[in-house]
Amino acid sequence: MSEAQSTPRKPRNNGAVVFMCLAFVFGMGAASYAAVPLYRMFCQLTGYNGTTQRVEQASSVILDRKMRVTFDANVAPGLEWEFKPVEREVNPRIGETIQVNFTAVNKSDKPSRGQAVFNVTPGEAGVYFNKVQCFCFNETELQPGEKLEMPVVFYIDADIVKAVESKDIHTVTLSYTFYPKEGPKPVASREDGTQTLEKKL
Repeated sequence: MSEAQSTPRKPRNNGAVVFMCLAFVFGMGAASYAAVPLYRMFCQLTGYNGTTQRVEQASSVILDRKMRVTFDANVAPGLEWEFKPVEREVNPRIGETIQVNFTAVNKSDKPSRGQAVFNVTPGEAGVYFNKVQCFCFNETELQPGEKLEMPVVFYIDADIVKAVESKDIHTVTLSYTFYPKEGPKPVASREDGTQTLEKKL
């Protein structure tokens, strides 16, 4: 018998292999989970894909040039609301802080909740479109038949006229789509007959 044949094989470390596979799967899952908030943060910082900016105070620089701003309102399937802007368009001066209003009416016979998502076109204008106040920052709940007027306070940053990609923009469209959101619902009953609530994320 040769020396190669007589040498016993080392047992495979199956535990290490399993650990490495699990670590890989966990890492991929964590990366996927983090991708959404990271992408949202990236869009908010850069205005990518027409994402508007959220600011705490009004603009201090106002130009003589005006910018036409039009509004688009949509409702996704599953939400029986009528949603529209009070004014279809406005013509503020660049840097001027103004308020516009949207209305929403619950056309169903049940309370319902919605959350609005938004974007600006052309996309290059998103980084210069600043919202001071907006109904889209929070969920909205309407009772059956209830009508709600919802404000948006915004301004267009004066720097929009300086950038090469945006200096020739004369019209900006702010678009919203309301999506249904599920609110708290009873999940268990206590001995005294009361119910605990759980909010579905």
